[in-house]
Amino acid sequence: MTTMGFDIVCVSAFTAEDGAMGMLLKQQLMFGLLVVLLAAYVWLRHVVARKIRAGKMPDRHVRLSPDGGDHEQVDGELVRQMRQYKADEGGGCEPTTMRRVCVELPDRPYDILIDRGLLWRVGPLAMEAAGGRSAFIITDTNVGPLYAEATAKGLADAGYATFVVSFPAGEPNKTLATVSCLFDQIFAAPTPPDRESVVVGLGGGVVGDVAGFVAATLLRGVALVQVPTSLLADVDSSVGGKTAVDHPAGKNLIGAFHQPRIVCIDTGVLATLDKLELSCGLAECVKHGVIRDESLVTWLDQNADALLGGDADRLTELIARNVAIKAAVVAEDERETGRRAHLNFGHTIGHAIEAVAGLTVGSAGEGDYLRHGHCVALGMVAADHIAVSRRLLPADQAERVERLLSRLNLPIRRAGLDGPELLRIMRHDKKARGGVLRFVLPAGSVGAVEIQDDVTEEEIFAAIGYLATG
Repeated sequence: MTTMGFDIVCVSAFTAEDGAMGMLLKQQLMFGLLVVLLAAYVWLRHVVARKIRAGKMPDRHVRLSPDGGDHEQVDGELVRQMRQYKADEGGGCEPTTMRRVCVELPDRPYDILIDRGLLWRVGPLAMEAAGGRSAFIITDTNVGPLYAEATAKGLADAGYATFVVSFPAGEPNKTLATVSCLFDQIFAAPTPPDRESVVVGLGGGVVGDVAGFVAATLLRGVALVQVPTSLLADVDSSVGGKTAVDHPAGKNLIGAFHQPRIVCIDTGVLATLDKLELSCGLAECVKHGVIRDESLVTWLDQNADALLGGDADRLTELIARNVAIKAAVVAEDERETGRRAHLNFGHTIGHAIEAVAGLTVGSAGEGDYLRHGHCVALGMVAADHIAVSRRLLPADQAERVERLLSRLNLPIRRAGLDGPELLRIMRHDKKARGGVLRFVLPAGSVGAVEIQDDVTEEEIFAAIGYLATG
C-alpha cells in the first residue's frame, strides 16, 4: 500500500573510538540497526495493508481539488456505496464471464476487457499492463462522485500512489484551458509525476479524450489506462488511441494518437447512465453496423427495446461486437491513412452540427444541448441522403437506417441549420485533404462504405435541407 508512507530517519546515538577496531564495530552496529528498522518497516506496512483490506482502517489517497487548492483526504463513503452496488446488482471483484478483445497493433497490442465488476480490478490490471508507481485518475464532476473512490482504492491496493484530479463535466470544457488546469493539479501532487506514472481516464467520451491527451503530452508521454463509463466511450472513443480537445475553429482539432495500455469496461456502471447518453452510444453502434456489419444493424433493430431498457446481457453483447469491429479497423490502419477513415461515417456533417448546435438548447428529446451521438445520427442521415442521390445506396436501405435511429430515440431531422455556416466549419475539419472534403458514404447496401472526395456544395446543401423536412 503506497498511499501510506513512513519517513525513517536513523540517528547514531554513540561514538566509536578512533582506530580500525572502533570503525568496524561502528559499521556493524549501524548495519544491524538498519536491518532491524527495515524489518520493522516491512512488518508495519504489512499490518496496515491487512487492516485496510479488512476494513479496519480507512484507506487514504489524495484528491486534488479542481481549483488547485488544498489537498483533501477522501473518506470511504463512496466505496461503501459501490460495495452496496456489488451486493445489490451482483457485481464483484472477480469477473466470471469476461470478454476479451485484443487490438492487434504490430508493436504494442493491448486488451479490451468487458465484464461486470472490472472497476474493482483496475488496479492489478493496470499494474500488469502498464507498471509504474503513481497513478493519476482524471475524471469529471459527474463521474468522479460515483466511481473515483472505488477506482482509487483498487489502484492503491495494487501498489500505486494514487491521486484524483477532475474538471467540470461537459463538452464545453474539452479545451486546452481544462488541460492546463489538470496539469496544475498533477504537478501539485505530493508525489510528482515521472515517466513511469500512469494516467487513468475514468469517464465518458469527453473524459477519455482529455485524459488521453494529458497522457500523450505529460512529460512527453506516459502510460494510459482507459476506464470508460458511458456506452459511447465503451464502444468507440476509449478504443483506438485518438485523443483531442476542441478549438473554436472546430471539434477535436488539437490532439495526438496515444494508444492505451489496456481498456477496462465495467458494464455494471451503465446502470447509472441516463437514457439520453445511452441513446448517444447507440448511434455509434449503428455507425459500426452500417460501415462493416449488416447483421449488427438487424440485431440492433431486433433488440432495440431491451437495449433501451438497460438489459445487461444484451448491452454486454453489443459492446463486445462493436469493440471487435473498432479493434479490427484500428489494427488495420492505426493512423487513419486509409480504411480507418470509414469510422468517420456521419461525422463530417455531424461534427459541424455539433459545433453550431451541439452546445446550445436543442430539440433532441430532453437535456440541455444536442450531444455527440445526436449529431452523428443526423450526420448519418445526411450522408445516406447523399449516397441515395448518387445512386450508391437504395432508398429503402436509407429508410431502414432512419427507422432504426428513430427507434433508438435518436434525431433524424433538424430544422434551422445554416448550410453555409456548416460548410465553413467542415472545411476546417481534420478529415479534409487540401481543403477538399471527404465523405464516407454507404455503397451498395448497409454494411459497406467508400470514401468520396467529389461531393459538391449543392449536394451538401441538399442533404442539410433534407434534415429540415418531415
